[in-house]
Amino acid sequence: MSESTERMDEGPGGEGEERQSDTDTGSGSGVLRVFGRQLKRFRVRAGLERAEFGSKTGYSVSTIAAYEQGRRVPPPRFIDQADQMLDASGVLQEMKDEVARAQYPAFFQDAARLEGEAVELSVYATHAVPGLLQTEEYMRAVYGMWRPLLDEETVEQRVAARLARQQVFERKPAPLLNFVIDEAVLRRPFGGWSVLRGQLEQLLLVGALRNVELQIMTLDQEDNAGADGPFTLLSRSGGDQVAYLETQGRSTIVSDVREVRGIASRYGILRGQALNPRKSQDLIEKLLGEV
Repeated sequence: MSESTERMDEGPGGEGEERQSDTDTGSGSGVLRVFGRQLKRFRVRAGLERAEFGSKTGYSVSTIAAYEQGRRVPPPRFIDQADQMLDASGVLQEMKDEVARAQYPAFFQDAARLEGEAVELSVYATHAVPGLLQTEEYMRAVYGMWRPLLDEETVEQRVAARLARQQVFERKPAPLLNFVIDEAVLRRPFGGWSVLRGQLEQLLLVGALRNVELQIMTLDQEDNAGADGPFTLLSRSGGDQVAYLETQGRSTIVSDVREVRGIASRYGILRGQALNPRKSQDLIEKLLGEV
């Protein structure tokens, strides 16, 4: 069966990421509030004022207040610091994974978990560079184009969330990461030509990694099995697959075996229609020379 999620809010390049509306954040905000209350309880027990605690951890008073009030997502390094400094006996650290997922809307938390556990990820992108491959400047350009406008704090949180997802490249054992990207995506100067240049350079670097297969679907390709739009396939260690689809602010996790098999077959055809990885690298280098 297919499990429908609600709206997403990462915008272009999300491939099943975070398209967040004001009503989407209930679950994540609840986790942050619980963590914040625990953090404050341990800080008060330790006899530390916010200013003193912030000085010891390297964070401002306003940031500590935001963490305690559940208004911002604390990074893993801070959680480790706080747990040790406040003698929390692992209570704060035990919430680290839940807190990390809280940076996404409630409906995407399962998808984020699946992505983090996947042994193979296959992405077809048609509108923007996949989020896992984006430079920080490209991310900011994408969020800067969002309408209605996102406030600065929301942009910072979304950028941090997307950057955190890129830790998939550091996982061991390394997952297999496959990307098929429409050539048109590589010609759109989101944020300006300098941003596009940096993004193309990033693609060359990532594409050279042993566990990454990066292919380009050229503009002159007459056949395209992905005409229905972008999607992501996630393969888990047990051998089962799920698919993630998104369109016009809605997303769906597909788990029905027959449906997923059809999507996986489509992806195989797409890879055959796109340029192979070596020729794709050559095309990216050519485009880089044009910007």
